[in-house]
Amino acid sequence: MKKIFLIVSILGFYHIAKAQLVEPHTTGMPGQEMSETPPTHLDPNVFADLKVLTYDASSINGLTLKQKELVYYLSQAALSGREIIYAQNYKHNILIKRTLEEIYAKYNGDKAGGEWMLFDTYVKRFWFSNGIHHHYAEKKFVPEFPLEYLRQMINESTNLNLPKENGETTEQFAERIANLLFDENLDAKKVVKDKGVDKVALSANNYYGEGVTEEEAIAHYAAMGKPGEKTPVEYGLNSRLVKKNGKLIDLVYKSGGLYGEAMDQMIFWLKKARDVAENPAQAKHIAMLIEYFKTGDLKQWDATNINWVNSTEGDIDFILGFIEVYGDAIGYKGAFEGVIQVNDKEASKRMEVLSKNAQYFEDNSSIMPEHKKANVVGVSYRVINAAMESGDAAPATPIGVNLPNSNWIRSTHGSKSISLGNIVEAYNSAGGSSSLNEFYHDQATRDRIVAHGKLGSKMHTAMHEVIGHASGKINDGVGTPKETLKNYSNTLEEARADLVALYYIYDSKLVEIGLMPSLEVGMAEFDTYIANGMMLQLSRLDLGENIEEDHMRNRQLNASWAYEKGLNDNVIEKKVMEGKTYFVINDYAKLRVIFGDLLKEIQRIKSEGDYAAAEALVEGYGVKVDQELHKEVVARYESLKLAPYSGFVQPKLVPEFDAKGNFIDLKVEKEGYTEQMIRFGKEYPFVKVGE
Repeated sequence: MKKIFLIVSILGFYHIAKAQLVEPHTTGMPGQEMSETPPTHLDPNVFADLKVLTYDASSINGLTLKQKELVYYLSQAALSGREIIYAQNYKHNILIKRTLEEIYAKYNGDKAGGEWMLFDTYVKRFWFSNGIHHHYAEKKFVPEFPLEYLRQMINESTNLNLPKENGETTEQFAERIANLLFDENLDAKKVVKDKGVDKVALSANNYYGEGVTEEEAIAHYAAMGKPGEKTPVEYGLNSRLVKKNGKLIDLVYKSGGLYGEAMDQMIFWLKKARDVAENPAQAKHIAMLIEYFKTGDLKQWDATNINWVNSTEGDIDFILGFIEVYGDAIGYKGAFEGVIQVNDKEASKRMEVLSKNAQYFEDNSSIMPEHKKANVVGVSYRVINAAMESGDAAPATPIGVNLPNSNWIRSTHGSKSISLGNIVEAYNSAGGSSSLNEFYHDQATRDRIVAHGKLGSKMHTAMHEVIGHASGKINDGVGTPKETLKNYSNTLEEARADLVALYYIYDSKLVEIGLMPSLEVGMAEFDTYIANGMMLQLSRLDLGENIEEDHMRNRQLNASWAYEKGLNDNVIEKKVMEGKTYFVINDYAKLRVIFGDLLKEIQRIKSEGDYAAAEALVEGYGVKVDQELHKEVVARYESLKLAPYSGFVQPKLVPEFDAKGNFIDLKVEKEGYTEQMIRFGKEYPFVKVGE
């Protein structure tokens, strides 16, 4: 249902949950890790607050010829839709993308000077965020090079093919693009989630047209459903809502509709993939997805996901479509993403015991008996290796996914959960230890994290996806969380899944079934979770800001609620030593009980659709920032010179054909970040300017 993204706050990383395919989840969010490499222009893969990593896709080499062909066609389908996320993020992103890439390729001036390096950094940030707004903070980032330098580059570039309007001069175009880039108050935030404002009108994303209000959008989609509907579709998931002649109209993403050329390209490659599918169930799933992309029919989307959940044979799987709704402040619109997967058979088999015990975890949960599922169905879990990622899943990628997102499909038919093993390993290999030494004050805690932190994080991700999102049920007659909890539904769903993982990671059952050597693993996970939720993640905010991103809200909510509820027993102690703040856990068993109490309350809120309680919980614990602590954390991180976010360049998949055009092999090659982004821009330019 959601994705989990990585936050590296210690040795390897700390993850967060993000999303589902349908709306069950792809866990993870744009991953982040704390790199030991200080940002410097000498490393082309380190820029601004970002570091670009590579992941190992060599598992492709062990596939059969037919499987390699399938992976190639699916990857081409995913890449063909990659520009859609740019257009969804902001209405002018494609215009800006075409302009920046033209200048980057054709500027004839000095490319060794400081101003060019600033331009180079801006373009790389634009690619990383799929637009002009930060991929995680959602705020617009403006160029650090002078405005005049933009004009100079345009004038000193040869044969620029600029996306000018009819009759527009180059000078007029330069002024128009400069305004979009340099005016920090124009379309300043991609997603606005502040309480008491029109979140649709103020968000700069491109899911709603000019003049559409939050109240109108919610009413529009509410009118499409029926009270007590048992199998509601995800209304509004694959469309842009616009107003024409005073009437609201959904422009559907489909062949012949919005993003039609990109949809047609994806259909072209999916047809090829269908013909080399591993088995009939997989071929049927691909055929159903093709039909959905042709029609945009959300009932077809549901049918496709039901078939996908039940298609569990074979070594190749994929996620492709309009999935996660985090980018829409009111939670209706799905962002495009693609993840092509190769099963890691050995790792999946080791973790198979988790899904086999799903009923145990449901039965023994801390939630109220009336909110438990009597029969947990269709919970499958695999550790996979990513072969290609695109759209909302790249360059910042989830480390775990649980889909589909539709609650009724999950309850009736089940869900699929994956952990992206090669992504996790890449994060682990890139991590350093300076933040560990800085934010964990005693050697015993640091030693425990070094010994058990990686396994604790892996187990948290797995349980978040497999057990967390699959647990609990909504009371009969209560609407979907999107309807009842509204803008707080995503935060609370991620908080709930995290709490399920936290509750069980300190349970001897995991030792009994062989997933952990001891409860020391759970203790290490508690240590990192509390430190991250209480303070470490604040390094990602600008001073003076409150928290808006759902995963950050979720982590602070869980940690700060637990801290407050444990004050009388000193469960979590806030220590200030030599001007530095630390959060130290004194009683791990009591902390588990507190996590269980919060899990019970959040499940009650979801099951009963209690909006008032949802608002009080999120606004009371997940939004406000301790500004003095924030200043301290930022200063401490700055002294470490860490790149707080990371993402990935994709493998370059090179097909080989014989003289008759038959597919004979697929080579996996490495490619530089800039080279890849330029190549992608040339090979997959399937979204029109203004579309």
